[in-house]
Amino acid sequence: MIMKLKKVIINSLFLAIGTVLAQVIPPVFFGMKPGTGLVMLFIIIMLNDDYKTCLTAGLVLGLLAAGTTSFPGGQIPNFIDKIITVNVLFFLLKPLRNRLNNQITIVLTSALGTAISGTSFLFLALMTVGLPTKFNILLFTVVLPACVINTVLSSILYNAINAAIKRADIKEI
Repeated sequence: MIMKLKKVIINSLFLAIGTVLAQVIPPVFFGMKPGTGLVMLFIIIMLNDDYKTCLTAGLVLGLLAAGTTSFPGGQIPNFIDKIITVNVLFFLLKPLRNRLNNQITIVLTSALGTAISGTSFLFLALMTVGLPTKFNILLFTVVLPACVINTVLSSILYNAINAAIKRADIKEI
């Protein structure tokens, strides 16, 4: 029971940190911000190997992203894209766990996850509220740069979190 509570608390802190960072980071591309909440979701997926924990983190992040989005009408696309992203990443990572170096895995996870999230968000926004410009322009000017930024952030934060976990002598997350 205590290990489950510890896992919930740590994952909640990761999601809260990602949400706070998303609020304080200035817009980078055409008013869009890189998804720091996604970065924390990728780290949660890397550190947790059970589906319920990862799906719950994706649902909570979807709610947080929907509540804090600056995209007009982006609440529903934000929520749904997080669910899509967490499911695709979890099942893609399942066979790769413990086979690849963690550094390679976090880079692949963050690049692919940001691409999945951004593409699904744009598609869902296009279907529900419309886009301010063409889909492919936003894909290349917003999603691809966000992939690069999230990949770098994920690598840095994942290493920092791993160092903190080792230093705190935490056995399991």
